[in-house]
Amino acid sequence: MNDFNELSDEKLVSLYLKGNNNAFDVLLNRYKSKVFQYIFYSVKKQELAEDLFQDVFVKVVMTLRDGRYKENGKFAPWIMRIAHNLIIDHHRHNNNGIKIVSNDDDTNYISDRNIAINENRELELIEQQTLSDAEFLVTLLPRYQREVLCMRIYENLSFKEIAEKTGVSINTALGRMHYAIQSLRKLAAEYGMTA
Repeated sequence: MNDFNELSDEKLVSLYLKGNNNAFDVLLNRYKSKVFQYIFYSVKKQELAEDLFQDVFVKVVMTLRDGRYKENGKFAPWIMRIAHNLIIDHHRHNNNGIKIVSNDDDTNYISDRNIAINENRELELIEQQTLSDAEFLVTLLPRYQREVLCMRIYENLSFKEIAEKTGVSINTALGRMHYAIQSLRKLAAEYGMTA
């Protein structure tokens, strides 16, 4: 029991909730690199990434302390989802926002046009974040899987062309693509990016 590093996430959460702060330190060390890397890749600014990283762990602590953590067995996807949501919130708050306009009666209302613009902007931000997430996951693939996937998706090459370009058989190229897709699904789940 002395070595907390061997304990599951759920056991560490349980120990932390019983007052053992060392258990939380182990959770923090277990996920800090992955969470920070994801945030930094998404926002591309060191200081902002550090701020959002701290916000993630503050939210984790508050949720745990308030007894609202209900993700048994899924701590890693849960913490990545918190990071993802905070990134989206950051983008929303840094949007120009909804403009208030006055009518002749000196009452304020929100312009329908501005609402539509903001809704479109929000969808655009979500789409950008989704693309950014996908690009990030592709960078985590083994080189040979990434190579085949990029040739197929971005260069629109046939498997015959990919095989010729990489010096492997068509079956090997197909297999690498198959494993790339499997790896992406696994990584998406691991990083809490599944729908």
